[in-house]
Amino acid sequence: MTAPLVPARLAFAADGTPYSQAYGDVYHSAEGGAAQARHVFLGGNGLPARWAGAPRFTVLEVGFGFGLCFLATWQAWREDAQRCARLHYVSVEKHPFPAQDLAVLHAPHAEFAPLAEELRSAWPLLVPGMHRLEFESGRLVLTLAFGDAAELVPQLRLAADAIYLDGFAPAKNPDMWSPALLKAVARIAAPGATAATWSVAAPVRLGL
Repeated sequence: MTAPLVPARLAFAADGTPYSQAYGDVYHSAEGGAAQARHVFLGGNGLPARWAGAPRFTVLEVGFGFGLCFLATWQAWREDAQRCARLHYVSVEKHPFPAQDLAVLHAPHAEFAPLAEELRSAWPLLVPGMHRLEFESGRLVLTLAFGDAAELVPQLRLAADAIYLDGFAPAKNPDMWSPALLKAVARIAAPGATAATWSVAAPVRLGL
């Protein structure tokens, strides 16, 4: 039997950065989540250049959080005249936020306001499993996999062109960086796939 989801709880560190009480870690650096998303994850995967002119491109993210990487990727895709015809973004999240908490978390990021509102309007019920959301007349598809990444990633059937490894710090949440999970991610990587993460911890580098 699938365990019921435990939603994330809204909390903030002393500097105002969104904070997970469950894992004792912040959702992004104090310098700003949007900048981190663009520099680490899009830049680290050579985006938007790598999707230029492609009929389709797939991004796999481990750790959706409150969606800043997705919003940054959507915005970059939308503003790119050479964008791929279809973008499929697949993200796994064990503790998703309720939509009302997403509104609070998105509020400081005015640059994403229209897209964030669309995302919240389509936000699914917090039940385990796969949830497919379509945007941009179906040209951008977000598949949210709610549940434990160790269980869900091996079930995915896709070929990821770019991989965002965005879990909490390995010392706080080692399951997200386990060799077994990284191997499961590798199995669904497309030929020529790239991966990016903010973590430089030795176990992560060894696992990769």
